[in-house]
Amino acid sequence: MNTKEKKKLNLIGMSKESLEKFFESIDEKPFRATQIIKWIHQRGVSDISQMTDLSKSLRQKLLELCEIRVPEVVYEKTSNDGTKKWVIKVSEKDLIEMVLIPENNRSTLCVSSQVGCAVDCSFCATGKQGFSRNLTLDEIIGQVWVAANSFGLPRDANSRHITNVVMMGMGEPLLNFNPVVEAMNLMIDDNAYGLSKRKVTLSTSGIVPKIDALSKVTDIALTISLHAPNDELRDELVPINKKYPIQELLDAVKRYVDSCNDRRVTTIEYILINNVNDGLVHAEELSELLRQIPCKVNLIPFNQFEGSDYLKPSGNRIKKFQSFLQEKGYVTTIRSTRGDDIMAACGQLVGQVNDRTRRQERSFKNQIKTKAL
Repeated sequence: MNTKEKKKLNLIGMSKESLEKFFESIDEKPFRATQIIKWIHQRGVSDISQMTDLSKSLRQKLLELCEIRVPEVVYEKTSNDGTKKWVIKVSEKDLIEMVLIPENNRSTLCVSSQVGCAVDCSFCATGKQGFSRNLTLDEIIGQVWVAANSFGLPRDANSRHITNVVMMGMGEPLLNFNPVVEAMNLMIDDNAYGLSKRKVTLSTSGIVPKIDALSKVTDIALTISLHAPNDELRDELVPINKKYPIQELLDAVKRYVDSCNDRRVTTIEYILINNVNDGLVHAEELSELLRQIPCKVNLIPFNQFEGSDYLKPSGNRIKKFQSFLQEKGYVTTIRSTRGDDIMAACGQLVGQVNDRTRRQERSFKNQIKTKAL
């Protein structure tokens, strides 16, 4: 006799389509999928027995076959400026981080897509942790569930405490394509989190084939992590550029924007690193480069982390860079540093990574060698 217990389906990690197929497989109507989505994602319920618009017999059947396994929060802390960081356990050796940034009448949730990051940008603490694995759908959308429930239960359906979601946490979202797309679909589903497509943003370092693939399944907001105005410098800062150089990336952005059939403006993210990419010569080169796409520029002063030799530019250098781009006609903002006192600022998320690439080990050895010289 097989005594091995069959693993229950985790309902929080199922898309609308997969829920509809599941209900059909147990001889139930597909509309049950929408009911489940409302209970879990709109109302924040994690107990199947509380789903009172389902019959008792159906609830009992679901309890036998399914569960709602929500993320395990192992640590949370609020910054002096109100920014909140959660650390979530996704396996025995892996932790991820997410951040909620309140500002005036909006709150932006920064969501992770991988444990660590496969891209390894030189200015990012996440990349230095190496890479373990992609997150599953339940681990991605579960971050939104946790943040939404942090405002208290029962949730107020008429109040959107989370107004924006950015796929800018740990990892490169386009290297975890299907779970990220399915999670974003739930974010914009009126029966789930009900966010506008313009309020859900995916930030990518430039995985060109996946940008093209994205254009075929969604038209959410796309942000490009550029950080350099030429290939030579970007190869150093964003290594994926060696595979997908700047012009190929910008061509893909143009195709994506064209597919959206609207007059949207793409956001270009540009981390400013002292005496690396923050000179007026870089600003001039950037202004010429970006003329080919309708865009605005978001400047991000480098946020320090342990093990990095990079430095944040002076306020004067940052303002000069901004002013130059503004004079060239670009809407150019400077991102306020938020949550740096709890290591929650842009580029500071580290979590805990069971590094399959051994990148973290190599980085540590290089630091030791450098100090010994």
